[in-house]
Amino acid sequence: MTGSGIDDWLLLRHVAITVTAPTDPSHFAQVPLQWVGPLAFSFQGNLEEIEVPLATYESPLWPSTARGARVSCRAGGIRCTLIDQRMSRSILLEAPNASVALSMVTQLKATLPQLQTVVAETSRFAQLIDLHAQFVGNLVYLRFAFETGDASGHNMATKASARLLEYIRLTFPEMKHVSVSGNYCTDKKTSAVNGILGRGKYVVTEAVIPEKIVRRYLKSTAAKITELNIRKNLIGTMLAGGLRSANAHAANILLAFYLATGQDAANIVEGSQAITHCEDRDGDLYFSLTLPNLIVGTVGNGKGLSFVEENLQRLGCLEDREPGENAARLAAICASATWCGELSLMAALTNPGELMQAHEKWERT
Repeated sequence: MTGSGIDDWLLLRHVAITVTAPTDPSHFAQVPLQWVGPLAFSFQGNLEEIEVPLATYESPLWPSTARGARVSCRAGGIRCTLIDQRMSRSILLEAPNASVALSMVTQLKATLPQLQTVVAETSRFAQLIDLHAQFVGNLVYLRFAFETGDASGHNMATKASARLLEYIRLTFPEMKHVSVSGNYCTDKKTSAVNGILGRGKYVVTEAVIPEKIVRRYLKSTAAKITELNIRKNLIGTMLAGGLRSANAHAANILLAFYLATGQDAANIVEGSQAITHCEDRDGDLYFSLTLPNLIVGTVGNGKGLSFVEENLQRLGCLEDREPGENAARLAAICASATWCGELSLMAALTNPGELMQAHEKWERT
């Protein structure tokens, strides 16, 4: 049924649909939120300690992440490195044949500055930075990548892609419109392309934890945690058919942080495609978590809610900075919190019974 067909059906059925933004607090889903920390992290050369908000029904997540945060402070902080940041959207077109499709893409790549001018007309923050193509028969999938300032960029990228699609149709009349989204983006689905070509903030978190701290606060050893990471996160995930993912529970912390800071929670699908990497360095533990697809922003839909604004303000992510810097800081904090939760669970799993005891203690009190 087409869009207009649905409208006609609703009129015939006398069905009225009204969608309004909620103002009464009783219309909001109530998710318990606690501030955890402080955790210590170093981003762009600045070492600081900060508490983080986590909204979750899984109450053991708070003390577990807090333990990882304690370790981060005593180990000198989590080093955060922002590798890349972008938002993508793919459009889908139909050509008469593959030869015409290839010719069109070749010409587009040769005139990238013109495409950038087209994008600039849609937003003062959107900037086209990359273009990739895939061909299936006479179908062509164009994947655009944009810088989007402090916004996560979903709508900004879609608006820019829609304008590019219109421009391509006018420039190449033989091309037919199929969809403004062709799933080569890839949005809120597990894929390899996001980790390879980038979508969101690509953040690496790492720290070296001295042996005495591993034993005292994590009740474990570097050797045990490193071995478990290989056997559980790497081999276990491979057996399960995991795709560009090797971690214990990154999605837990990501969801809690996303809900507390007004993010699109469905983006934990690609966000949790994270890789935990450990090394036993003569008893000291090198522990890292790489998150290639963190999709977070400090402006845009959901950020105007009072509790979200308060949380972002407390995190120092609503400051007067250059476009994109507040969102980059938020991604670093989010990644650091996820590092803390990942470390704590991995340590707990080296001790028989500890995980279940924690759930029984915190979920039955």
